Amino acid sequence: MIHKEYDVTALGELLIDFTENGISSQGNVLLEANPGGAPCNVLAMLGKLGKKTAFIGKVGQDQFGDMLRKTIESVGINSEGLLTDKEVHTTLAFVHTYPDGDRAFSFYRNPGADMMLRKEEVSSDKIRASRIFHFGTLSFTHEGVREASEYAIQCAKEAGTLISFDPNLREPLWEDLEDARKAIEYGMECCDILKIADNELTFMTGETDYDKGALLLQGKYQIPLVCVTLGKNGSRAYYKGMMVTAESFLQENTIETTGAGDTFTGCMLNTVLEKGLDQLTEEDIRQMLQFANAGASLITTKRGALRVMPEKEEIESVSLSLTMQQRKI
Repeated sequence: MIHKEYDVTALGELLIDFTENGISSQGNVLLEANPGGAPCNVLAMLGKLGKKTAFIGKVGQDQFGDMLRKTIESVGINSEGLLTDKEVHTTLAFVHTYPDGDRAFSFYRNPGADMMLRKEEVSSDKIRASRIFHFGTLSFTHEGVREASEYAIQCAKEAGTLISFDPNLREPLWEDLEDARKAIEYGMECCDILKIADNELTFMTGETDYDKGALLLQGKYQIPLVCVTLGKNGSRAYYKGMMVTAESFLQENTIETTGAGDTFTGCMLNTVLEKGLDQLTEEDIRQMLQFANAGASLITTKRGALRVMPEKEEIESVSLSLTMQQRKI
């Protein structure tokens, strides 16, 4: 196997998630500025698992851009591919949390610095030097960054780099959801590893039978490994004719679910990095899902994600203890 410098390089959005954190003495909602963005959340989780990562993207020349650069560097993500836009501000997202921990997003991104990345600015050397390239659809919402993303994917294909894709559908960012559908279709045509949420699966297939929908996508796009996250109902994986399920690990002290899917993805990619994509066994996949579900459950007990990803030992402990509880039931 050819040695590559990075385990995973990701391209996409790096932004500030303003999350609710109590009420002031005057009765106003307090907002906490949490570093976020799905691609870097995934990389941060991988960093906790000892993997070497790099990021490609753009932030604004402002206090939030400075904060984000320092943050990803502090968690071990290589930031050489992170550029600064002197004219467009860093993208902001405001997260409203519901009582059950689910959330809704309002974006300040018209434009935002992450969508200003251009093809000629992409660090192709980073991609070619990586074992896996990871991306989502927020880098397909506008023409310039879409061209940059397509170029990055082509670089990965030429280098024999595995391609990981998470649609991460955020409907408010699309003027026309048919454009979102086309972007997701493009991603599925390109990827070797697909992580898709239940609502995204239904959006793309019309199916509420998740097994049927996942197998439909896997067959149509010939994706070796498909993982479907089902929130409180756990996750499923589809690989070489196998369908493997794992229950969720519910936490009593869940605050909000931001970053849960990204934590899952980081844990899942860690298994692919350690065991390869060609010869996974049913037990490998079961352990992968269980570990990823445990990691995702832990991040729901914290606000934000990028800075507070769980430690490997913490995930293993939760996975083991909750598995033992389930066996007693």
